[in-house]
Amino acid sequence: MSDPRELRATTALGELAALQWGDAGATPLLALHGWLDNAGSFARLAPLLAERHRVIALDLPGHGHSAHLHASARRYHAVDQVDQVLDFADALGLERFDLLGHSLGAGLASLAAAAAPERIGKLLLIEGLGTLADDGTRTLQRWRDAHAQRATARRTPRVFASIAAAVATRVAAGDLDAGEVRAIVERNLREIDGGYVWRSDPRLRLLTPVRIDANQMRRLLAGIAAPTLLVLAEPATPYLPGATMDVLAACVPDIRVERIAGPHHLHLRHPVEVAHKLAAFLDAQPAHGLDKPPP
Repeated sequence: MSDPRELRATTALGELAALQWGDAGATPLLALHGWLDNAGSFARLAPLLAERHRVIALDLPGHGHSAHLHASARRYHAVDQVDQVLDFADALGLERFDLLGHSLGAGLASLAAAAAPERIGKLLLIEGLGTLADDGTRTLQRWRDAHAQRATARRTPRVFASIAAAVATRVAAGDLDAGEVRAIVERNLREIDGGYVWRSDPRLRLLTPVRIDANQMRRLLAGIAAPTLLVLAEPATPYLPGATMDVLAACVPDIRVERIAGPHHLHLRHPVEVAHKLAAFLDAQPAHGLDKPPP
C-alpha cells in the first residue's frame, strides 16, 4: 500500500488538511479523529480499508495541519465543527459519502449524519456516539469554570528537544505505546529554533461553557437515517459507561453495536480486527433499502 496523499481544501474557516488513501474514484469514506489527535490517527486503519474505499482522514480545525479559529474566537464547539466538516465535504465535491469517526470524531460524525441524512451512506463509529451532553447537574459550575479559563490558551508553548521526547510525552498521557502514537505525534509537531512545539491550537483544551442538553442529544441521534455501526472498547471506557452508551444507541433507528477488548484507541491497537468489522459492515447489503437517502 502506498503512502497517503496530502489533501488541502479551502473553506469558510480557512484551509483544512487531510490525508487520503486509496483510489480517487472509489467510494469516499470521510474519517474524523478524536480530540487532540489528527489524520495520523488513521494511519494503521485506513490502508486496510483503502482497497474498496477512498479514505479521506481530515485534520479537524485546530488540529494537525488545518487552520485554527480566528484570533478573536474563544473556543471550539461541536456545533460549529459539524458545519466545518460538511464545509470540507462540500469543498471536495462529496455529495454522498460514508462517514467514520473516533471519539470526538464519532460524536461529530453522529451530528453530521443527523444534520445531512441525504448525504451519508453508512455511519461507522469507534468509541463515541453523540457529543458529551448536559444532564443539568453541573451546568452552572461548568459555565463558571469555562469562563475562569479565559487566559489559559495564551500560555507559552512547551518546547520538545526531539520528536522522541514528544512521543514519550504523548505515551505518558494515554494508553498507547510509542509505535501507536508516532504518526499522530509527528503530524502534530512544528519545528522551531531549539526543538519542536505542538501544532494544535491551545484553545482546544478550553472547557465548553454550554453543552447540548441530554434530551436534545437523544432527539438528534434519533434523526440519524444511515445504517450505523458502533464499535466500543471492552471493558467500557470510564467516560463512555456501558449504561449511557446503551441509552444513546437505543435512540438510533438502525444501529449495530459490537465490542472489542482493548483501549479507547481501538483502531490503533487492533487495526486488523477493527478493519474487518468496518469492512464487513460497509460491504453488507442493506435491509429494506435503509442505505437509500430519505425522500
